[in-house]
Amino acid sequence: MNTLIIISVLPIVLLYLGLYKMQKVLLPVTIVGLLVALGLAINEWNTGAVPIYHDMMLFNNFSVAFSSVAIISTILILLLSKGYFEKISSHIAEYYAIILFSLAGIIVMVSYYNLTMLFIGIEIMSVSLYILAGIKKNDFASNEAALKYFLMGAFSTGFLLFGFTLIYGSTGSFSLFGIQKWVLDHPTISPMLCTGVILVIVGLCFKVGVAPFHFWTPDVYEGSPSLITAFMSTVSKTASFAAFLRLFITCFPLLTNIWAPGLIIIAIITLFIGNITALYQQSFKRMLAYSSISHAGYLLFAILALGASSANTIFMYATAYSVASIAAFGALILVQQETNSDSFDSFNGLGKKNPFLAFVLTVAMLSLAGIPLTAGFIGKFFAFNIVLGQYHIALAVIAVINAIISIFYYFRVIVAMYFRSADRNQIAVSPYYVFVLGFAALATIVIGVYPQLINGLI
Repeated sequence: MNTLIIISVLPIVLLYLGLYKMQKVLLPVTIVGLLVALGLAINEWNTGAVPIYHDMMLFNNFSVAFSSVAIISTILILLLSKGYFEKISSHIAEYYAIILFSLAGIIVMVSYYNLTMLFIGIEIMSVSLYILAGIKKNDFASNEAALKYFLMGAFSTGFLLFGFTLIYGSTGSFSLFGIQKWVLDHPTISPMLCTGVILVIVGLCFKVGVAPFHFWTPDVYEGSPSLITAFMSTVSKTASFAAFLRLFITCFPLLTNIWAPGLIIIAIITLFIGNITALYQQSFKRMLAYSSISHAGYLLFAILALGASSANTIFMYATAYSVASIAAFGALILVQQETNSDSFDSFNGLGKKNPFLAFVLTVAMLSLAGIPLTAGFIGKFFAFNIVLGQYHIALAVIAVINAIISIFYYFRVIVAMYFRSADRNQIAVSPYYVFVLGFAALATIVIGVYPQLINGLI
């Protein structure tokens, strides 16, 4: 829990630094603070954690693993922010602080052991993201993204709270242990409990952006600043799926016959809508938004096939998806700064002028497409393997078809970079971007070749 304390105190320190106009130390202090929080989280590994604060929180290996992924992803994204927020406003301390407040909510989401703490974590994360989506005050698209995200977030919270209420009304407890015990002691299915579980699924599906609850995702991702979109599509999505899994694998594995059929339909719809719609996009950023929807469909496989390997599957897939997406958004930010466009044509000829940048983006696209020897292939392998283990043969076939479809739109940017010429200037890549992009590309390849480095941690 020291990790949560550090991440909660750090933004207050940053606000004071901003108050005294110490702009140059904001990023270093943030990175150092997050590294300390990461070290404290890893220090909790294999300590035999038990629920604390009257069973409100549980910081076990599951929490350590997902907290570490969230913190490392946030560090990489913040390194990309060097010089980014200064172009929006002179008051940049607030932006760092809000991102860290959102991260604090994310840590709560992956460490909760009570539905009350889950709700608090979701709201801390969501309220911060509403603000971050609209940080470009004079940008109509950014304002629209913030408003849409707020309205859809409030709507989904209503479903979530109503579901929690019905679950409490059935079991008499908000504690995951109490709910689990009640379900085990009452084999007869309670209509109120089933309704509550279904409403919770609806609320969580809004949060993770799966179809048919995805309609806010493309507009919000496109309208938000690219750096914030990277944070939402990686750190936020990873935490949401971790929270989703912890609730269902702890409390409702015996009710799979109630909620699994609906979730299978949701997964199939998500895969087809995400992949087919991405084919028709002319904007690289909007394509990544629909790509994010399709990846959420693959992540649902681990929840559909609840078992001992579900947490490891989400961890592997989320790690692979996060590093590839950060590399893709980093490249997008640099191209946008040069061309003022995020269309596929803005990447034309990049392979000749910026071979390093083109190589990193190629690795990211190959990973997102699930090509062998990349981390994305390992993530998809684990996702397919877990559904085949539960004999969901048809679902696996549909997933393979969608994986093939995705290759077409991921390769569009590769074709543009290497096989289309354009009169363009060389893009200046700062040392911060070189480090982040290089690290992301290296991690993608290393995990793809040596998945045992992180496989089986949880």
